[in-house]
Amino acid sequence: MQVGIDMGMASGGGPAKLDIEELLATRLLVQGNSGSGKSHLLRRLLEQSAQWVQQVIIDPEGDFVTLADKYGHVVIDGERTEAELIGIATRIRQHRVSCVLTLEGLDIEEQMRAAGAFLNGLFDADREHWYPVLVVVDEAQMFAPSVGGDVSEEARKMSLGAMTNLMCRGRKRGLAGVIATQRLAKLAKNVAAEASNFLMGRTFLDIDMARAADLLGMDRRQAEMFRDLKRGNFVALGPALSRRPLPITIGSVETSARSGSPKLMPLPDAPQDVEDLIFTPDPEEFTRPIVRRAPPAPRPTTDILAELSRSTPAAAMPAPQEPSRPSQPELTPEEREERLGAVLSEIIDDPQAAYRTDSVLYQEFLVRARMRRLPGPPLSMSEFRRRVAISRAGVDEDTAATPGWQMALELSARVSDDLQGLFLLLAKAALTAEPCPSDARIARAYGTHSARRARRLLGYFEEQGLIVVHTDFSGKRIVAFPDLDVQTMPGAADGPDSLDAPQAAE
Repeated sequence: MQVGIDMGMASGGGPAKLDIEELLATRLLVQGNSGSGKSHLLRRLLEQSAQWVQQVIIDPEGDFVTLADKYGHVVIDGERTEAELIGIATRIRQHRVSCVLTLEGLDIEEQMRAAGAFLNGLFDADREHWYPVLVVVDEAQMFAPSVGGDVSEEARKMSLGAMTNLMCRGRKRGLAGVIATQRLAKLAKNVAAEASNFLMGRTFLDIDMARAADLLGMDRRQAEMFRDLKRGNFVALGPALSRRPLPITIGSVETSARSGSPKLMPLPDAPQDVEDLIFTPDPEEFTRPIVRRAPPAPRPTTDILAELSRSTPAAAMPAPQEPSRPSQPELTPEEREERLGAVLSEIIDDPQAAYRTDSVLYQEFLVRARMRRLPGPPLSMSEFRRRVAISRAGVDEDTAATPGWQMALELSARVSDDLQGLFLLLAKAALTAEPCPSDARIARAYGTHSARRARRLLGYFEEQGLIVVHTDFSGKRIVAFPDLDVQTMPGAADGPDSLDAPQAAE
């Protein structure tokens, strides 16, 4: 069904129509300096399309929460744990409810973590819930920065990965990304490049004008026009908008943001005793309680659990009326490693563990480690992911001691954390001369049910120069590792997903 919504007036006097169905397949990028009318444009788009498609808005400043009163959007406060946000995002997709994730009051790193967790929850929804959703991200350069900033590398990777999934791989899951940014130069290129529709507003910096002209297919000498655009005026291009660059003026909106542009107001008449008025303290100031300017940011649940899992420090001086508690017995490194391995095995042996996110598994690991009274500092998130990847490969002690496995561990560092387990699974099959895992087995190792994605992952490893995929005369698949000088035995790509019974090689 083709639905064209009215975005305003096009040059020449006709209506500026945007094809929602085409937008769901091709995504949209909005660019303009502060004050150019980006938020007004997004609000017009959301209001006009509210009756046609489910909407999810990532709102860093809390400007779009006013949509809830007129259009029924659910407002979600970003001050939640990662697990809570993932669960809410899953139910949002399941019940097809439009929502606004407001991140107002959080610092930039907390905003990136919250947005990343929520977007990942939308992305990882079950296939039966892949309904079309318009995902609007305001100030996208905050969540997909082109370079690292003052935030931690883990938060940057999490947020950037979620934005990349939204724009690069979200279409087949029904997720249509609409991202707005003040500066194209600050937005990661792999995120911006996936949009096929563009609305370019006023901008002044040469580098941003040049990128805008490139995206619109315009001559760089024509880029000067972006400096002359008025507030609310944009140049549109894309299959959902226009096949040629088209200047448009965004129409009016029915709701308004809680914050607005500052307006000039006349100053009041100054009183004659202005110095006494300013420098004489009010008597109530001496009795007024001191209030902090800003409340402390809530601590993430993972940090709290990590602190609780550490060994309890000894009291400086025990109370005389209470007997001192017996100190926790010290464990040797071997005993601690044995307990640690047992906790990891319990988590990984769960049949559903392969389909849970690493953050959920990490929280469960911290709780189990505390229940086992595991002393010492807990594993970091990155170290936990590394150990889970190695454990999922199922390598035995003899193979783990070989130089080939050590080299495989070094090679696995060249891929992202979520792909290391799959890479090591294939390397283990090659080192132990096992049949090549089936598509179903590869998909399970990655945490999905899609055999097509499993084949794409093998293609990705081959593009990186890590493996070579070929077939024998019977059509069975073989994966070779040039750096290790080994290869798997032939295995059927459409074979069963079996962890216990390997495929028989002919």
